[in-house]
Amino acid sequence: MSRLNRIEGQNRGLKGMIEKDTYCDDVLNQIASVESALNGVGKLLLECHMKSCVMDRMKEGDTNVLSELLVMMNKLIK
Repeated sequence: MSRLNRIEGQNRGLKGMIEKDTYCDDVLNQIASVESALNGVGKLLLECHMKSCVMDRMKEGDTNVLSELLVMMNKLIK
């Protein structure tokens, strides 16, 4: 939650930068920071998902979870 709160603050800062007509390079750097922070949250969530949900479904014999996981990973890697 603290990471998401930080990202929310970064987004507000980004909006303020655009409203103040901040130099484009600075805005682009801020966008890159927000994207990186979101990717970090996504990686953590994916790790937790694999260690819990995916493992549980595999133990139950549900191999379809692997296809679902691959689809999700392809979306994240874009």
